[in-house]
Amino acid sequence: MDVERSPRSAHDFENGGVSMDASEKIDELIARVVDWRGKTLAAVRKAILAADKEVVEEWKWMGSPVWSRGGIIAVGNAHKDKVKLTFMYGAKLADPDKLFNAGFDGNERRAIDFFEGDKVDAPALKKLIRAAIDYNEAKQSKRPVPKAKASTSKKK
Repeated sequence: MDVERSPRSAHDFENGGVSMDASEKIDELIARVVDWRGKTLAAVRKAILAADKEVVEEWKWMGSPVWSRGGIIAVGNAHKDKVKLTFMYGAKLADPDKLFNAGFDGNERRAIDFFEGDKVDAPALKKLIRAAIDYNEAKQSKRPVPKAKASTSKKK
């Protein structure tokens, strides 16, 4: 599958005696999920990698694609009925395009659940990825962390 890749991760993984890096593991996952979920995960990945050229792909927690820059940005998973993209500090991010539709019960993480037929809004997702990177960088530099803007309407 022809997919843009981020810089190689420092971690290699063994697969049948062949060393695979995280980007290759994500390629393999997308290729294995042959229905709409694989296509959706590929579109999500493409938008994430296009948002910032320094985003690094990782493979964590026994099989989850993770995208990082200055800390974890988001984790992606293909579930039986959806593709879930969970932002590590989503509750701290402004979401003017209202992409978050899951995980509102926590005080840290937020998620976007993509269901069959949903389109990936790449421009809005890129903005959210850049906001997550800004948040991570602010945390690392000990400068004031950007605060999420209050929403005028609450989702239930």
